[in-house]
Amino acid sequence: MSLPLDGIRVLELGNFIAGPFCGMLLGDMGADVIKIERPSRGDQTRAMPPLVNGESASFAALNRNKRSLVLDLKQEKAREIILKLVKETDVFLENNRPGVMESLGLGAEDIKKVNPNIVYTSVSGFGQTGPDRRRAGVNLIIEAFSGTLSVTGRQNEMPTRPGIQTADIFGALFATYATLCGLISVLQNRGGRTVDISLVEASIAAAAWETASFLATGEIPKRLGDQHRLNAPYQLFETSDHQYLAIGTPNDQLFERFMNSLGLEKYLRDPRFASYVLRKLNEKDLLGLVIPAVQSKKSDYLENLLRNNGVPCARMNNIKEVFEDLHVIDRKVVVEVIHPIMGKMQAVRNPVLMKEGSPTIRRHAPLLGEHSREILLELGISEEEFGVLERQGVILALKG
Repeated sequence: MSLPLDGIRVLELGNFIAGPFCGMLLGDMGADVIKIERPSRGDQTRAMPPLVNGESASFAALNRNKRSLVLDLKQEKAREIILKLVKETDVFLENNRPGVMESLGLGAEDIKKVNPNIVYTSVSGFGQTGPDRRRAGVNLIIEAFSGTLSVTGRQNEMPTRPGIQTADIFGALFATYATLCGLISVLQNRGGRTVDISLVEASIAAAAWETASFLATGEIPKRLGDQHRLNAPYQLFETSDHQYLAIGTPNDQLFERFMNSLGLEKYLRDPRFASYVLRKLNEKDLLGLVIPAVQSKKSDYLENLLRNNGVPCARMNNIKEVFEDLHVIDRKVVVEVIHPIMGKMQAVRNPVLMKEGSPTIRRHAPLLGEHSREILLELGISEEEFGVLERQGVILALKG
């Protein structure tokens, strides 16, 4: 069964997370992703822990389904190779600081002169234009600048950074979405697109309720800890066995089921809690009733009780517990991958499932320069010319 992006070629000049994660998603769907890396160390994620037999598990998690071609882009012959590849490429994906690609003669205008129909996707911290376009912007800095951190954590305490790389992943998802839209544009004979993805703007867009509230009222959203901005009760509760249970009641019917489950049904007639809006306005009073009732019960008992009554809830899992969950096991979220150096590894599959042609892991994350020879021979470069380029340091190829 063919995959949705079979026949699509992507050139990825990516580093760390945002660009490589986008490239990986396209590769999972069948695209031939050629990862262009610098000599000596390649993508900087290759040096990140944990290391297994000297290879980075972090790099492996972000770079499956790709081929590695190592080029010294400071040399003109390397640029010529890229431009030759561009002629038969559908997507040019890069997440360097704005201006870097232009300085190498590989900016959007340079690439589109060679292939007008290419989709040129750039991901950067602050975008390709504006006074801060060249400002350094790694994940935490983006979270701080975009306002994400201002609404994360408890009020009157230092903000808590999210436990995952939100800005990078938001940016990668928007980049993937934009790239696919660009490919559709080409299919509709409307030409390739030049895409400018800012991690800052991706993070702002993801803060949908917070930004909507401010733009409508002018009030600055505050940190609420684990509580919900609009709904109550909707938060983490500690149980008698010191576990944390997430419980959400985003409508009147669920609130009624929740209160009945806790034996607090008499408060359903309390005018303070008669509607969605009133419950949030009187949240302190409501929690004064709910918290002691929850704290009197063990997590497993209460979770089963609420689930049986149709109330959304879940005990807070750690990562180990997630992978031990019977539902996650049944869905085969974890798959095995064979890596030539790290050996048999476990990996998280692409979360998209299709009735036909679901994304697959067809290639392990490439070793540095693993496919340099293969790619250049496909390009029509002879063995003799390949040897010359290798001796000149234009390319680097994996030995053995």
